[in-house]
Amino acid sequence: MSGLRNSVLQSFKKLHRTRLKVFEGDLKALIAARAKINEEYKKNKHVTEEGSIRAMIKFSKDVETELRTQVIQAREVRPGVFEAKITEDTLKLDNIPYNDSAVPDDKLDGPRPCCKDQARSK
Repeated sequence: MSGLRNSVLQSFKKLHRTRLKVFEGDLKALIAARAKINEEYKKNKHVTEEGSIRAMIKFSKDVETELRTQVIQAREVRPGVFEAKITEDTLKLDNIPYNDSAVPDDKLDGPRPCCKDQARSK
């Protein structure tokens, strides 16, 4: 059980370190995230079943990854202009512009069938 306890403590500390990095400079977000992390760990303090504890540790790792890679902060530097804080951990995807004049490959004349209609016919 000691190894499991260490894993819980490590996940708790890692979430707090990630919180400090992700919300750096935003006191309101830092305080709110700290309160939420502490609340969740206190709420589950009584759990003793090993499987449940492992599931919660995995969930905390998923939350930490999500915070680190998906959350960015932006601030308005002047009206209408924002500055985003992107880190090396932030997930960056290709941005493909929307093409309003794109033509479908199948060259169907008339209205296109609805996906619901296709599902009903199967």
